[in-house]
Amino acid sequence: MSSSQSWLCRWLVRTRGLKARILEQDARIAELERQLSANSRNSAKPPSADGLAKPAPKSLRKKSGRKPGGQRGHKGDTLRQVADPDEVTRHEPGCCRGCGQGLTNAPEAGFTRRQVFDLPPVSIHVTEHHLVSRRCGCGMTTTANAPAGVAAPVQYGPRILAVIVYLYMGQYLSKHRTAQAMSELFGTPVLAGTVAAATARAAGDLTGFCAAVTEKIAAAEVAHFDETGFRAAGKLHWLHSASTSLFTLITCHRRRGREAMNAAGILPAFTGTAVHDAWAPYDTYPQLTHAFCNAHVLRELIAVTDHHHEHANNPEPWCWAAQVIDNLLAIKAMVDRDASPIDPAAGRRAGALRSTRYPLARTGGRPGHCAAPAGAGRHGERPDRRKTAPSMLQKHWRPSNALCRGLRTEPPVHPMSDASCCSARSDRARYFASCTH
Repeated sequence: MSSSQSWLCRWLVRTRGLKARILEQDARIAELERQLSANSRNSAKPPSADGLAKPAPKSLRKKSGRKPGGQRGHKGDTLRQVADPDEVTRHEPGCCRGCGQGLTNAPEAGFTRRQVFDLPPVSIHVTEHHLVSRRCGCGMTTTANAPAGVAAPVQYGPRILAVIVYLYMGQYLSKHRTAQAMSELFGTPVLAGTVAAATARAAGDLTGFCAAVTEKIAAAEVAHFDETGFRAAGKLHWLHSASTSLFTLITCHRRRGREAMNAAGILPAFTGTAVHDAWAPYDTYPQLTHAFCNAHVLRELIAVTDHHHEHANNPEPWCWAAQVIDNLLAIKAMVDRDASPIDPAAGRRAGALRSTRYPLARTGGRPGHCAAPAGAGRHGERPDRRKTAPSMLQKHWRPSNALCRGLRTEPPVHPMSDASCCSARSDRARYFASCTH
């Protein structure tokens, strides 16, 4: 081998190494750009992590064409007169409006009923219990037992404690606002410490109820699971939610993963379909059937479309993720109507989910590769298949598994589970399930 040939070989090897390094750096830059562009709209990041760069609200809902307010045929709900009012007040006319004579002894011609619904005057009712002591002839003094729950010289009764817990836990008022509301509404001083003590006491009385809810959720065919971080006692803790259409169990734990899930007591015994956000610890329960939460899927699809539009070669790029978004929303809208699709176009969009999946599986495509079919775009060119957007779909892509199984699951009732987009009821989605096979 001559010196020129040897130099050429070294140059080719060096060039290949530089190209490989450039490709590696390009991939790293793309990943960093993806991380910088991630927000609560297109990823699993919470809104609190957006900071000052909070994205503008952008709803996926389309215009319905209907006017605001109640629609034609809507059954209204309003106050109606009752047959047995608590109080009846009669109002007599003073004199005749025609001639001005008195009507004291005039015969009654009828009356008009008008009812006013109002609260009675609210005030604290104080009950004093006298525990009588009596001395027997033998010299022993015996004092009567106090009624159940009366254990202090001064205390709050069960009704006012129930109102405190309802305002604090049911209406999400802070401790200070709850105490202030009770003081102003009922005219008795209530402190924030009283609110905390009443809540702890009520929680202690729910042991049997929580055990029953745990058993019901663990035996359900479909359940939804989620977790979110929050501060408790100055440290990071995690709220874990497990819910069905009837029950919701929320537990607090210092850990997010399997340790906390086992402590909640549902996932270890659950054998149905678990709808979740594809977080890795859920995969450690082999007995589960997994389904992706469609609220998370929609956010990941939005990330794919955003990434594709930023790197597209034509002004009106086609992206498979946008078609999947339309299909998911169309299917949900049809299931929400609780009837078979009466709009043929909507039915075609629902059935198009099948054509959205299988081209990717057949051609080896993955989520993030927004390759258009032949003829797409203005000149039929295809976007660069090398440009990818790593996402939950890309990490857990199984074309016939959890993604489309999520379309046939029962919606949760707790807001933390993203109920508005989390799939449809299993017993009402059999028609749409056929569109995914």
